[in-house]
Amino acid sequence: MPQPETNEARQENDADDQTSSLRERVEELATREGAEFSADDRATFDEFKSALNHGRIRAAERDREGVWRVNHWVKRGILLGFRMGALVEMSAHASLRFFDKSTYPVRATTLEERVRIVPGGSSVRDGAYLAPGVVCMPPMYVNAGAYVGGGTMIDSHALVGSCAQVGKRVHLSAAAQVGGVLEPVGAVPVIIEDDVLVGGGCGIYEGTVVRERAVLAAGVILTGSTPVFDLVRGEVYKREGERGLEIPAGAVVVPGARAVTSEQGRAWGLSVYAPVIVKYRDEKTDRSVQLEDFLR
Repeated sequence: MPQPETNEARQENDADDQTSSLRERVEELATREGAEFSADDRATFDEFKSALNHGRIRAAERDREGVWRVNHWVKRGILLGFRMGALVEMSAHASLRFFDKSTYPVRATTLEERVRIVPGGSSVRDGAYLAPGVVCMPPMYVNAGAYVGGGTMIDSHALVGSCAQVGKRVHLSAAAQVGGVLEPVGAVPVIIEDDVLVGGGCGIYEGTVVRERAVLAAGVILTGSTPVFDLVRGEVYKREGERGLEIPAGAVVVPGARAVTSEQGRAWGLSVYAPVIVKYRDEKTDRSVQLEDFLR
C-alpha cells in the first residue's frame, strides 16, 4: 500500500507548485514586448520579490555534485523589475536626495528577522535575502538578488553585489567587494561558500566561486581572467569555459606577483599581480581567523 503523504511532504509539494506557477508567470512577463504592465503584472512581480526577500528562490543554487547552477528565470525576473519600474524620488530628507526605480526601494526589514543592521548609513535593496544572524556594519550595501546566509558578518564599506550568493558564517571584512553578475542571464554570479574569510580590501568578481572554509588575505583580487597559483598542489587554476574561476575549499590565498617574461618586461624588471595559495586551512589558521560568537 502506498504510504500517506506527510504534512512536511505536502507543504514541500505545495511550495514547489507555487514556485512553478510563479516561474511561468515571470517568464511570460520577461518575454513580453513593450513597457505596459497591468496591476496583476505588478502583483506578480511583488510576489516574485517577496520570494527573493524570504530566500524561497535564489539566482543560483548548488546541485548534489557541488556545481553551482544559475536559475535563469530568477535573473530574468530581477531584470524585469528594472523594466517595470519608473524613476521616482526616494529621498529620506530634503538635503539627502535619492532617485531610483520604484520597483527597487530600500528593503523593509523587521526585528523578527533577527538581522543586526547597526546604525550608520547601511542599505539593503529590496529583493535581497538576509538570513537570521547576519550582521551589517555601517556603511555597507547589499544589492537586489543577493543571498546572505546565517551568521555572516558584512563589515564596513563592504559590498554584496546583485545576485551574489554568500554562505553561512562568512566574514566579509572592511571594504571587501563581492561583485554583482546580473547579465548575461546565464552567467554564474559570484559565490562565497560557508565559513569563508574575505580579508579587508579584497575584490571578488566575474562569477568567481570561493569554496568553503577558504581564506582570502587582505588585498586579494579574483576575476574570471585571474590565474591562481597553488604552491601546495602545484596547480594553476583558471576559468574553464562557462565555469568561472574556483578557489579550492580551505585554500589560503595571498596577493603575489610573477615576473613578466617578455624581453621588454625583463628589461624593465616588470611583474604582474598573481594570487598565490600558500597553504590549506589548519587549526592554527582557524584560531587566527575565528570570529568570536559574541560579535555576531
